[in-house]
Amino acid sequence: MTQNSSSNALTAQPLPLSPGDWELDPLHSAVNFTIRHLGIAKVRGRFTEVKAELFVGETADDVTVSAEIALASVDTGNSDRDAHTRSADLLDVEKRPTMTFRSTRVSGTGEDWSMEGDLTIGDVTRPVTLAVEFGGVVDSPADSRRHAGFEATGEIRRSDYGLDFGAGFLGDVVKVQLDMQFVEPQGQGG
Repeated sequence: MTQNSSSNALTAQPLPLSPGDWELDPLHSAVNFTIRHLGIAKVRGRFTEVKAELFVGETADDVTVSAEIALASVDTGNSDRDAHTRSADLLDVEKRPTMTFRSTRVSGTGEDWSMEGDLTIGDVTRPVTLAVEFGGVVDSPADSRRHAGFEATGEIRRSDYGLDFGAGFLGDVVKVQLDMQFVEPQGQGG
């Protein structure tokens, strides 16, 4: 089997999720990040305003994920730092109000998956690959609907998006961790 046909076999297999548009559960989802400060310590933060869509088809080839994050919703636990992060020095939320992601390919098996896509901040779009761990699907006692859980991790470079203020103070690499829950479309169920 060639590498290409092996890759196709991984994406063409049936998925453990019902087809349709899965709805984000914002109460059980988070977009977190870590960046080095002075090269010796980490600053952790999150974005609190996130919209995401998961469309599931019959196979991984038919899966699409899109997300939009309000950059002004940054929260590092320090209001002065957050205000500076929103300013023209760093994110410049007046010019760049959102960060968006659109998947271009999903592949994997079992719990371990990979998602490739395009990340846009302002007018700059770059390819990004995220390692995705599928946490499973369970019936929620809270709403009697099936929930699917995912953790996605990856890295982006600030300089790739023209966000290079503070070189020497702030690291270039930003590590991202997404903990996402999606709710099965109404009328579906397993």
